[in-house]
Amino acid sequence: MYEKEDFRGFLDRLRKEKELIDIKQPVDIRHIATLVDQSESALYFHDVIGYDMPVVSGIIRTSRRAALSMGCSGFPEIEFKLQQGIDHPISPKYVEAAGCKEVIELDDQVDLFRLPIPMSSIYDGGPMITAGVVIARDPEHGLNSGMYRFMVKEKNLTGIDIVTPNNMRLFAQRALEAGRPCPISISIGTHPFEIMGSGFRAPLGVDEMGIAGGIRGAPVELTQCETIDMPCIADAEIVLEAEILPTGWTHPEGRFGEFTRLMGGLHWNPLVKVKAITRRRNAIYYALHMPWENTWLAAPTRYTSIRRAMKSAGIQVKDINVTLGGCGFWHAVISIKKQAGEGKNALLAALTAQDMKHVVVVDDDIDVHSAMDVEWAIATRVQGDQDIIIIPGARAKPLDPSLAVTPPGVVPTGAKVGIDATIGEGIPRERFERIAYAYADRAKIADYVKGKSDGRPKTAGQKESAVEQLAKEITRLIETEPKYYQEIAQHFGDHEFQAVARALGQLHTDGKLWQDARGRLCLRGSSFAARPPAMAD
Repeated sequence: MYEKEDFRGFLDRLRKEKELIDIKQPVDIRHIATLVDQSESALYFHDVIGYDMPVVSGIIRTSRRAALSMGCSGFPEIEFKLQQGIDHPISPKYVEAAGCKEVIELDDQVDLFRLPIPMSSIYDGGPMITAGVVIARDPEHGLNSGMYRFMVKEKNLTGIDIVTPNNMRLFAQRALEAGRPCPISISIGTHPFEIMGSGFRAPLGVDEMGIAGGIRGAPVELTQCETIDMPCIADAEIVLEAEILPTGWTHPEGRFGEFTRLMGGLHWNPLVKVKAITRRRNAIYYALHMPWENTWLAAPTRYTSIRRAMKSAGIQVKDINVTLGGCGFWHAVISIKKQAGEGKNALLAALTAQDMKHVVVVDDDIDVHSAMDVEWAIATRVQGDQDIIIIPGARAKPLDPSLAVTPPGVVPTGAKVGIDATIGEGIPRERFERIAYAYADRAKIADYVKGKSDGRPKTAGQKESAVEQLAKEITRLIETEPKYYQEIAQHFGDHEFQAVARALGQLHTDGKLWQDARGRLCLRGSSFAARPPAMAD
């Protein structure tokens, strides 16, 4: 349906859905970030003071706009759209005529300061390019795409934030070791299909633009850059042709407001030299707004990775919640249809997915989207010495503020924690029967508020002859099958409850009544009345 939709087509669709507001009066670029933060809609700034180019921001900043961007009716569908792209990738195709080549600026014409790159947070180290789809190539591993940010330092110089271990960092490291620059294209103002595809951490050798094509349902169109041997996205608004210089992780940049909803620290990163800027004649600059524009499309990649890990481990998954409290990156709650020992297996598998830090596995009766339900499972089903797994020395994300400070360029390690909040083997399920109130299907408070009254039963509760007869009928009822007290009361619903209670009391006084191990009423001496040895007289 949206196979041919480009960035501008998506903006038009947001307008029609009343999810984008056009701001046509002059706006200071320094005000853009806070205005987007305050807005319930995406914002299109047509007149940014001092610049010839408009700015759009906030286009995927809510779950609804994220779903719209993927052509989905609801946010949960995005995961399956991504899985479709992974399972059925469509290789990109190369074109010569490309919208991103309408204006070409080379060498001394390159001036990043002419791009309307907003500041964001109070403590930012400088203007950050946040929405660039980066394509790189390694001689051995082929093409890789990803989303990285670039802090503008000079008119043709930036940094690239690749502290976290990933394929892009590997490509840059290999180029550094070979003493050569690493060419990259940076496509800004692409459709969210390409953002989603490039945001998925695919295995080495897998082209993320093929995944983006699978999501789109048509090949992503690429075109060859002018100054480097590298493709870029043909319908992008702006393309920066650049090289990661072989400087190593030696130049400070930042701070920056991160997906953690915290200000990040100073990062040490390589430098990037921009050799050319190509763009549409009336290009639109897209400023991805942190943290939520990052979170809403990052979370589905975690869902997909976890589900794939569970499938490989042979675990039947009922539901997954990659929580917003965990910033859409670090926390997951997974409900499974458990077989013996699978709580621990599920934890170990899930903790390998992306950068998962804390995972809780629960039974399929727990609502993973209810914080109270999950906490209740932890409270009632977990023994800390048996059900909490701590894995030290695992790969960690440098943006985790709880980690100890590491030297510049060094990848930190940290702990992963898994909580098995499933019912343990050998524990009776009856211990976990939830409170359920009788007659909930028929006794509705709204009816009584409106004046409903119940009919009076035929047998009065204090009539001795009726109570004696009722005791005999109860005896016959429980001779063949034990019954809970409430089941008996309901079975004899045409009698006053007091009559039922008196009849059961009489049976107890006569020594005829007993309770089985599950608390049901039966006749003393029957096969149902046997008790566990620990409970014997």
